[in-house]
Amino acid sequence: MTYRYLPTTAEDRKEMFAALGISNISELFADIPESVRFQGELQIPEALAETELTKHMGRLAGKNSNALEYACFLGAGTYDHYIPSVVNHVISRSEFYTAYTPYQPEISQGELQAIFEFQTMICELTGMDVANSSMYDGPTALAEAAAMSAGKMKRQKIVVSRAVHPEARAILLTNAKGHGLEVVEVGCENGVTDLAALEAAVDEATASVVVQYPNFFGGLEDLAGIEKIAHKHKGLFIVSSNPVALGILQPPGSFGADVVVGDAQPFGIPMAYGGPHCGYFAVKKELMRQIPGRIVGQTKDEQGRRGFVLTLQAREQHIRREKATSNICSNQALNALAASVAMTALGKQGVQEMAMLNIQKAQYAKQQLAGLAGYEVVFTSPTFNEFVIKTPGSVGEINKSLLQQKIIGGFDLANEYPELDGHMLLAVTELRTKEEIDQLVQGLEGAYRA
Repeated sequence: MTYRYLPTTAEDRKEMFAALGISNISELFADIPESVRFQGELQIPEALAETELTKHMGRLAGKNSNALEYACFLGAGTYDHYIPSVVNHVISRSEFYTAYTPYQPEISQGELQAIFEFQTMICELTGMDVANSSMYDGPTALAEAAAMSAGKMKRQKIVVSRAVHPEARAILLTNAKGHGLEVVEVGCENGVTDLAALEAAVDEATASVVVQYPNFFGGLEDLAGIEKIAHKHKGLFIVSSNPVALGILQPPGSFGADVVVGDAQPFGIPMAYGGPHCGYFAVKKELMRQIPGRIVGQTKDEQGRRGFVLTLQAREQHIRREKATSNICSNQALNALAASVAMTALGKQGVQEMAMLNIQKAQYAKQQLAGLAGYEVVFTSPTFNEFVIKTPGSVGEINKSLLQQKIIGGFDLANEYPELDGHMLLAVTELRTKEEIDQLVQGLEGAYRA
């Protein structure tokens, strides 16, 4: 066998050639003109032996700046949070990590119950009535929520705050083209959505208003005020929310949100260079038949025993395409399980303590930086675990300086907000120690003096 992972023997190849009526693999491409074929050899290195390849990949991986060896203050959608050790023990069990769609409930009760518990905990955190079994990630869930609102309200206009994650807004715009939707973005004031501009943008053609809580800048939006604007013309109120923050903040459901979406990554899912994540999607009861993806429901079998089944499947794989509310054909069951195990291990009190530590440590960092020469905390609105500072020079150069001190700095906001050139978004989670925060302050001070 020539290749370990391509186990085609010489006899296999001979049989395939005979079936196709050819003598060699080159004849497969006989219909492709010589003039468009690539001539020569690709300019790539020669193949390495397995042992050499392993060493080579290890050396490359060693060049990465990782959160195990560096103090990480980079958030912007993916966060360095505590992951209880039990999470990996559970999700590494073969019955979970090899499981696919639980079409046969009689042999999938463990998988179905795990998803059911995920749905339950998401509803408790968000203050909503129904949650689905998960989605690809938070931005995907947000785009699906907007599409659902347009279908439900029979309107084509989506009003979204610029304080919503830029990548989520980009995905929303991409999806909107396919659905023929108009997306109107509303600006910010003092790090939160400009309510006057929002009210001016919302009208009778608006299907939904979309905000983030806490928003991309870490600010806490006035959900009570936004709810009145969203519902003034009978549109839906969609909130994208960090689930850890909901351990301490009043949930969007209590402010009258119709849909709450977000990313479960902060619970039990490693940063892993930005993915995979796990989106959640929760709604009021009256919207449960429009919810995309799958819902696991609780029932009883013929003997009256508690059981779980897939229910209210609104995706096109199961029903006629023209009646489907979404073309999402999978979910993130394994990552949803990781989030469920993390939340269970922490418990309600643990989640609250975790959220409070995020607030307290971010506040400490903010206070230390507020008095630092050359730097300014730019927004005065309340924040959760992220906040924006104005820097005395290039954010990129400052971050390079911090890396030399084994500190991963913040997000350069100029990448997404040109008007915020020279501004850095810092994230401070419960894992950051006082010593690490003080080192960040010292590193920023050193960068200023340099």
